Amino acid sequence: MAGLFSLWRQRVGDNARRAVDAYQEELLEYRDLAARPRVRSEMLDFAVFLRRRTVDLAADSAPFPDEDLDFMASMGRQRGEKGLTLSAQRQVLLVHTRLTLREVYEAAGPNDIDATMHTLAWLAPAGLAAQGAYTRGWIEGQQRTLPLVAQVRLLTVMLLADDEGAAELARGLHMPVPDHVVATVVRVAGRSPALDQASRDEFAGTLLRTHWAPLSWQDPHEVVALIPSAPGGSQPAVDRGLALAREVAGMAGRPCAVGTAPGRVHAFGDAVALARQVAGVAPARAVPRQAYAVTDVFAELGAARLAEVGQWLQAVAAQLNAGPDLVATLDAYYQHDMNRLDTAAALCIHPRTLDYRLTRVRELTGLEPGSTRGVRVLSTAVARILAGAL
Repeated sequence: MAGLFSLWRQRVGDNARRAVDAYQEELLEYRDLAARPRVRSEMLDFAVFLRRRTVDLAADSAPFPDEDLDFMASMGRQRGEKGLTLSAQRQVLLVHTRLTLREVYEAAGPNDIDATMHTLAWLAPAGLAAQGAYTRGWIEGQQRTLPLVAQVRLLTVMLLADDEGAAELARGLHMPVPDHVVATVVRVAGRSPALDQASRDEFAGTLLRTHWAPLSWQDPHEVVALIPSAPGGSQPAVDRGLALAREVAGMAGRPCAVGTAPGRVHAFGDAVALARQVAGVAPARAVPRQAYAVTDVFAELGAARLAEVGQWLQAVAAQLNAGPDLVATLDAYYQHDMNRLDTAAALCIHPRTLDYRLTRVRELTGLEPGSTRGVRVLSTAVARILAGAL
């Protein structure tokens, strides 16, 4: 096995320079860092140290000692304090892993099969330990420099990506991450003018004081939150999601729609993706009335995915818009389970006026609002109109 490790050790300096060049070439943030001679020299020294220790320890099948891991963590901490983003932090670990494997194969000769397999087996646990130390340090650096709102936003992004470092960041924030959540997406209607990042951060800070949970208002038109939930008892979390949506609508001064989906640890990203689809077709209101789930908008989701259905509903919407207040009337009618008196009271009109409007709907569309077919078609059309899709 001496052949592989001897040649690998001889190439440490060249491999380290190649690594720094690769970081500079492939990662924009490292390109800016390496442009400073002192920082590039530090990067090169760290690359040499890491490779020397890797060769020596792999040859002896020994794990990285604590002092090595502490040094790696200190380097990660420096990067975090300099503002290295999560994306760049992940990419540099990936590039390092790729280069390390390449260096092993380049140093291996035809008689080094056993040594190569031995090294690859050692690299898996040792590499994970090294990456964990570096990531832990990076998180500490981020916590020293990022405002609270930005830290929580970073935690949310890491949880959605199922990043192992999320647990470390959550501990630093004293924010327990439950196994079960109600993923909540609030869609802010309207495209311009968009709220700037400073305003969104200010509003997010207010939301965190009320809802201490992972949340992000990074996109001007979307707030994402992971509301803790008990298994099989999600209604309190759904109610919290609706309360959050109402606060967002008040802050933004715009109608909002809210979509929810249950989520479990290691699958939060899937839950948010589903909640985002629900929010995309749910009605947007100045004061949200309901936190919608798939069971509430499955017809609208199907309509949104089929262009032909969308075109057909567009024609129905045009017919409804031909009459005064018909969309608002049908919305209230279905919100009150087609109860005439409750609907009329909500609209502040006489029940006979309601009857006239429902008759007008039937005349324009050929659909009876209270029939099975009418409910299916007209309620879907109204929801799509209120969602801003028609």
